[in-house]
Amino acid sequence: MAEVGRAAVRDPGALLPGGFWAAVAVWLERPQVANKRLCGVRLEARRSVGVPRAEACGHSPNTGPEQEERAAAGPALRSPEGGLGPGPSTGPELGTEGRGPEESQPRRRQGEDPREAAAAAQLAGGPGQPGKAQVGEGEFPAPDLDSLWDAFSRSLYDGNLEMLAFLTGSRAGSQPEAPSGFDVVLRTVIPKTGPHCPLAAPRRDIVVQDVLNGTVTFLPLEEDDRGNVKVETSNVYQIRLSQSQEEWFISILIFCPENWHSDGIVYPRPTWLGEVLLARLARWSVESRRSGFKSSLSLISIVKYSKMYQMLKEKHKDMVKMWPEVTDPEKFVYEDVAIAAYLLILWEEERAERGLTAKQSFVDLGCGNGLLVHILSTEGHPGRGIDVRRRKIWDMYGPQTCLEEGAITPNDKTLFPDVDWLIGNHSDELTPWIPVIAARSSYGCRFFVLPCCFFDFTGKYSRRQSRKTQYREYLDFVTEVGLACGFHIEEDCLRIPSTKRVCLIGKSRTYSPAGEVSMDEQRTQYINSRRGRPVSPHGEAPAPSPSQAAEGCAGHPHGHQALDSGAAEGGAEAQADQLWLSGFQPREKAERVRNCATLPQDFIDQVVLQVAHLLLDGEQLNPGSAPCGGSKAWNRGGSLSLEEVAQELDRETLRRLKRECGGLQTLLRNSHQVFEVLNGRVHIRDWREEKLQRQRHPEAKRKLFSETFKTRACWFFSHHPDGCVLPADSCPFAHGPAELRPPQTPRRKNISSL
Repeated sequence: MAEVGRAAVRDPGALLPGGFWAAVAVWLERPQVANKRLCGVRLEARRSVGVPRAEACGHSPNTGPEQEERAAAGPALRSPEGGLGPGPSTGPELGTEGRGPEESQPRRRQGEDPREAAAAAQLAGGPGQPGKAQVGEGEFPAPDLDSLWDAFSRSLYDGNLEMLAFLTGSRAGSQPEAPSGFDVVLRTVIPKTGPHCPLAAPRRDIVVQDVLNGTVTFLPLEEDDRGNVKVETSNVYQIRLSQSQEEWFISILIFCPENWHSDGIVYPRPTWLGEVLLARLARWSVESRRSGFKSSLSLISIVKYSKMYQMLKEKHKDMVKMWPEVTDPEKFVYEDVAIAAYLLILWEEERAERGLTAKQSFVDLGCGNGLLVHILSTEGHPGRGIDVRRRKIWDMYGPQTCLEEGAITPNDKTLFPDVDWLIGNHSDELTPWIPVIAARSSYGCRFFVLPCCFFDFTGKYSRRQSRKTQYREYLDFVTEVGLACGFHIEEDCLRIPSTKRVCLIGKSRTYSPAGEVSMDEQRTQYINSRRGRPVSPHGEAPAPSPSQAAEGCAGHPHGHQALDSGAAEGGAEAQADQLWLSGFQPREKAERVRNCATLPQDFIDQVVLQVAHLLLDGEQLNPGSAPCGGSKAWNRGGSLSLEEVAQELDRETLRRLKRECGGLQTLLRNSHQVFEVLNGRVHIRDWREEKLQRQRHPEAKRKLFSETFKTRACWFFSHHPDGCVLPADSCPFAHGPAELRPPQTPRRKNISSL
């Protein structure tokens, strides 16, 4: 036995020992958060068992009265959320990998023994326990865990006493009446498959959680040529929580270090366990942030998803090389590959559940670049994408990918009665309407939405609660829309390179087909109740006032109630074109550039001079040059908040800036040569500091600086009262027209040659 790492843990919030079990739950349920070479795990079964004892040699060690009662009750128990750990969604699955468990832990009472507190929490089913593992469908049926544990327990007294001592610790000499019991979990660890590890196969292990001793032991399983499964003792390791003189420690121990075999994937090097994993467990143990999100890929098979993702990634990898759009190709290609992999597995499992053979049809509303439509169509699913604006990349897909240019407005002409699924992938203003369109298209129509920008039915979404994040509140709103439309709503978290990666799925209805008419009346009432809620973007028609909601509703074709009272005239055709709610504005066909780049240059120059004058304490700015050097110190100016700067600008200037995304802050950040905007405050940029930072940049970035050297005029040389702080040969900008160089035009890649 060897200790490969030991870390002291400061616990100012008194979160231990509960926080330790929350951290262990992350490594147990979602090891891919720390080990990026893993895809995930499948929890097969869970049992509560007795501590192995000598008298267990002749019979099962978990056949006491309590265990017999538990066995008679049926299979392993589940927690309400089906997850492992002190509560639902414990751990850092949402966001970056560095985040730890986000479930708040209870504070231990002062003077209470920590082990007694943990044991009491386990008996009470509280947050201090290592939770209940979800029983999954796997190659090991749940009863096999009993036989595996029984065989292993007998082997401990048949010549493996060292392993018994390693597993039980101080329990080895305890009396039978002492508190006893282990939580054992059977799981399958699923490695990533790809070009670098194509032969990696899933591995199984038994995880033994001992709350009283604060230990978690991982027992890898090996299968011989005859199909017999046993514990492989060479790669057994343990995570241990201990306390000494009011100080907590977490350590990792290996049972047989001289025989440890590392494959670099499922079984990492001992140094990685003792350094990387130990550091993350220590950090997660004392983090108490609360998460309102589920773990990723909770609704589909992780094994199937991993294989599908790698297959699609290899199949469409050349798209990165020939991407004609201005957006980041790697982000958009691999994000759509991941979304497509998720949908393909979701639909495959749906066909198995419903006994279907034909692949599901779909329509992607607001399909954007159309890559998701292309991938799904290539995999045999009939479907099409619709977007208000055609993209250059559409011409590259070929005739098998059906993409249409057109605006989508929520009315009875925008229904899809013959389509199985509606997709909203970052569909912006259409996001809350997609459950409505799906519900009214047909009883069998389902939907998948991945919300990003926050829109209500007729404009920007207006927050109602400050206790939730804006993202969580918006997801709850879209869920509320789905429920109002009569769907059972499921939520999952995708594995995509985006901060907005929670999807909402409506697969089934809460009512029978006979109740469609009354349910649609409820939909109409709900949509009508949203009048006046959103805040419309600048320049658009405002949302109707609450008083307009009280006006009478005209009858609508197909049994739907029209919520726009102004369309009573014009006959049936006018009614068919009528919006379900007045005030909806589809996005413009021509994408507006609103980053201050299209503002007149003289207007930009005027604002820059005015703000620089404010920062330089009102000192007069010279229209010409001023030499650098001399006895006078260069004036760096002061610092003002964006609010203070805005108060000094006239009303017309502010009105023009408000039309742009980011307004004043965007304009100042675009004027990178002159200003530095940091934490909401504006400063004059000092290029002496920039010069030192450039020297530390990588070679590729230094090459970019050399290509743009002297291609723009130096603002400080022309306008600052002290001139430029750098000499002409060091300044990256031109000191006068004689130094200006023509900008270099980047060479474009020939797509046809790729």
